[in-house]
Amino acid sequence: MNDYSVLVALHLLGASVWVGGHLVLSFAVLPRALRARDPAIVRDFEAGFERIGIPALLLQVVTGILLALRWAPDVASWFSPDSPQERLVLAKLATLGLTMLLALHARLRLIPNLGPGNLRFLAVHIALVTLLGLVFLVLGVAIRTGATL
Repeated sequence: MNDYSVLVALHLLGASVWVGGHLVLSFAVLPRALRARDPAIVRDFEAGFERIGIPALLLQVVTGILLALRWAPDVASWFSPDSPQERLVLAKLATLGLTMLLALHARLRLIPNLGPGNLRFLAVHIALVTLLGLVFLVLGVAIRTGATL
């Protein structure tokens, strides 16, 4: 297995954990918490998931940068894209930025003050992060299959 294959495999492993965990959170854990109006259900899942979810996201960031350098070696071109690959890299970076903003807001503001009254607001955050995870996935497939933006 060459280094490119290892990078892709590690990137996909991180994506599987991140996106898969958020799909479980969105479609299994969150509905149960909303029905019960019990934020502890989400908190318990988050406590366990963070131990593998955050490292998975960091793995994606590191491997994603290394992979992006193979597709578009000039980092400056990522922010002024001319090629389809550069546009896809920029789109993934924008998706990462939005994900980080939502995750930080949830971690620093919502989760510490989580109660039945703001559980629905957290649900919107969770839905958006899950959607962004799926966008990451689609953009990654686009990069590897030659699709364009």
